[in-house]
Amino acid sequence: MLLSKTSEYALQALIYLAAQPSGEPVLSRDISDYLRVPAQYLAKILQVLAKRGVLDSYKGRGGGFVLRPGAEQMNILEVVEMVEGAPFGQGCVLGLKACADETACPVHYAWKPLKAQVVELLGKQTIGSMAEAVRAGRYRIHLPGGNDLQLRALPGRDVYSG
Repeated sequence: MLLSKTSEYALQALIYLAAQPSGEPVLSRDISDYLRVPAQYLAKILQVLAKRGVLDSYKGRGGGFVLRPGAEQMNILEVVEMVEGAPFGQGCVLGLKACADETACPVHYAWKPLKAQVVELLGKQTIGSMAEAVRAGRYRIHLPGGNDLQLRALPGRDVYSG
């Protein structure tokens, strides 16, 4: 709702990768099948994350994407700003071209403190902590269409038991 589909898919893919056994490459199509998101769209997002140093990408047999060491410490806000290319929360909540204290829209002053709280919350939630919640069964990765799935094994792979 507050985040674009690009940000949502990036976060879900990173959480999924962080919940997998460390160092084992996962194909983008396996991630997109699991998350039930468009494969080509997700592949582009994963390539952006690889170019920005969050993922390693391996080609060929046994290839795929792997979370780089330390990437699980990234927070939601960092990921959103990385894939969107702009600071989160910039711009008007109503989509007006000019919205600041000097040129406030009708909801500017009500939204401003709420936005600060949202930014603080997004800055506290790390990929690693969300992946741990998935492994422990406390969190489910949301899927389009209202279906939720807990982390499941990819073919021929084990899932953390928590």
